[in-house]
Amino acid sequence: MGQVRILIVDDELVIRESLAGWLRRDGYDITTVSSGEEALDILKEQSFDVMLLDIQMDGISGLEVLNHVKEEYPDIDVVMITAFGSVPSAVKAMKSHAFDYILKPFDPDELGVLIKKLVDHRARKKENIFLKEEYEERTRFESMIGQSKPMQEIFRLIEDIRDVDSSVLITGETGSGKGLAAKAIHSNSSVMDGPFVSVNCGAIPKHIMESELFGHRKGAFTDAKENRKGRLELASGGTLFLDEIGEISMRMQIDLLQVLEDKIFYKVGGTQPLTADFRVVAATNRDLEQAIRQRIFREDLYYRLNVISFTMPPLRERKEDIPLLSEHFLNKFTQEVNRGVERISRDAMDELMLYEWPGNVRELSNAIERAVVVCKTRTITPFDLPIGTSQEDVLKTRYFSLNDVEKQHIKKILDQTRWNVSKSSTILGIDRSTLYNKIKRYELKQD
Repeated sequence: MGQVRILIVDDELVIRESLAGWLRRDGYDITTVSSGEEALDILKEQSFDVMLLDIQMDGISGLEVLNHVKEEYPDIDVVMITAFGSVPSAVKAMKSHAFDYILKPFDPDELGVLIKKLVDHRARKKENIFLKEEYEERTRFESMIGQSKPMQEIFRLIEDIRDVDSSVLITGETGSGKGLAAKAIHSNSSVMDGPFVSVNCGAIPKHIMESELFGHRKGAFTDAKENRKGRLELASGGTLFLDEIGEISMRMQIDLLQVLEDKIFYKVGGTQPLTADFRVVAATNRDLEQAIRQRIFREDLYYRLNVISFTMPPLRERKEDIPLLSEHFLNKFTQEVNRGVERISRDAMDELMLYEWPGNVRELSNAIERAVVVCKTRTITPFDLPIGTSQEDVLKTRYFSLNDVEKQHIKKILDQTRWNVSKSSTILGIDRSTLYNKIKRYELKQD
């Protein structure tokens, strides 16, 4: 950290000179001005780390200067200078985010300790910002988030293949982030400036898949009212993402294999050969090797796509990423729906960590979005997270009444004492007759 620059703002010359003299001896770079107006003027031209600001000044008051500084120069830490009779104003300044205040007359040693404390605070804040940025850089890759070992390995693999144009096959369960991985591959490749064209092979009806991929000529079929480019042509110079490739028909597999090998295709109804150069990334949630054995997926197409491959891990196998992902989705959805939700409670996070997430990251995203919408406070609680169940089921299965808790606790103590009622009543802090009544009320029995 370089030399700390301090601006002293006070309308009394003796105070300015005293403060400046003490702080210069401690090695700080000091500038002094005699009014709020001068302070605002010099801030437009010079930068400062700390400001010592008198509360009571003619013209623009110290509180007005403080509010302006916090709005326009939030990185400056402000210490208010006040007389004993103005302490209420200093407290008000603290509520306006002043760092601290000092009372006249000053003790040089106390002032030195305060400024040292402030400088250390600034250093820690800068270090925390650096560590946070370093941590985010380590746990985020494009739109993917993960500190777990499987995700870190995927991040490294994507970086390793950035200079090659080999086909990539991404496998993994639905909702695990295969589409985000495909976009990350594109954004870190030699064709990153080209288009990223996505084709959901499972969502496009089989009878129009050929037209979607290859395009068509006007009049090629009943609804072909004009010439149209297909996804292959649109992807030229970029990446073609074939999502859910396992759903494509056998006929289209043959046509697609031919295109991938020759980079030549024909529009539906066309006779002129077209060429398109693109990088292929495919994804599927199916076991393609099993599909090959079942003769519903071509082995030659599989090996053409499977030059480089990796599997997106399900969320249940990388639970250490749940807090990171949850925080990301919380920030995202609070901004989108303009809600004042600020945090996720520890109990709610425990629920998120215990759940198995069959829908993976997509399900987590939906759960946090719903929680942000229904949350009535600034903190998401388990009540806002009916994960995979109804709200009524959540209350029944995850929470206990006071009677339930008391019953369980009494049973536990009785079992630990081998049903010694005298000893148990002493531990529980109740008399024997009360304990007998509770045993009868809760119908407790020795195992």
